[in-house]
Amino acid sequence: MSLDPATKQRIEQLISSHEVLLFMKGNRNAPQCGFSATVCGILDSLLPDYATHDVLSDPAVREGIKEFSSWPTIPQLYVRGEFVGGCDIVQEMAGAGELAGALGLEPPELSEPLQLTVTAAAARGLREASAGMPEGSALHLGIDAKFQNKLYFAPVSEGTISVESNGFTVHMDPFTAARANGATIDAVDSPEGPAFRIDNPNAGGGEVRQMSVAELKRRIDAGQVGELFDVRTPEERAKASIPSTRLMSEQEAERIGTLSRDTPLIFHCHHGGRSQAAAEHFAAMGFTEVYNVVGGIEAWSTEIDPSVPRY
Repeated sequence: MSLDPATKQRIEQLISSHEVLLFMKGNRNAPQCGFSATVCGILDSLLPDYATHDVLSDPAVREGIKEFSSWPTIPQLYVRGEFVGGCDIVQEMAGAGELAGALGLEPPELSEPLQLTVTAAAARGLREASAGMPEGSALHLGIDAKFQNKLYFAPVSEGTISVESNGFTVHMDPFTAARANGATIDAVDSPEGPAFRIDNPNAGGGEVRQMSVAELKRRIDAGQVGELFDVRTPEERAKASIPSTRLMSEQEAERIGTLSRDTPLIFHCHHGGRSQAAAEHFAAMGFTEVYNVVGGIEAWSTEIDPSVPRY
């Protein structure tokens, strides 16, 4: 089947209008599939800004881009008008250190010595967390271009930069290392128990605070909820929802960007993972009071309102 000329022209216009464009399911703030979320995470680690096009809301482009690129799946990444590839290729290029160059990024210049502190409390928590990890796993820190943080255990790959503090070696990619100088990894109490916090003097905006469903219920009852967003899919929301929430969309994300940076923002999803990512995104934009609902709507169903269906 040949590509409709009008759709072909629209795709060409989209590609030519953006230096970096990702055709994906959902949008950067609320990916609607795991592969799209993976590519967004990789791009977020390198770029402060890039364009996305939601193929779920544009069926003609969803089918047309597959024929246009001669590539059968979504997401698809274009850089300066050239097709780069889908999720697997982007992951391979990122792992080999090739993606930054394809995006036109120069390797960062690192100051020596790199300063990174792991507090004694964090060291104790990390030691406990590492006890059940597979052999060969090491502590990694990732800081993306919007200064959203991720601590995780994984094997060490080539090209990483390592810093030792309080008995722990922290491994970072070069871009993270450039953003991490002077940062402190600490452990704090959260509604779900001890959690790790990264204080980074290089980051703008505030940090994401954790909110229990009990506190969310209290705020809803008191009319003090502020801006409360559901970052799940429309299909999930049709199954179950929390009162006073609004479904996150590209339009809502644009509206949030116009709000005063002291506006309270609260995000929830199914279990708390997607909403944490969304909360970190807006905290990095400079919002100073940003919350993630711990346990998401699953915790709401089990702890607050059993009439809300579980799925």
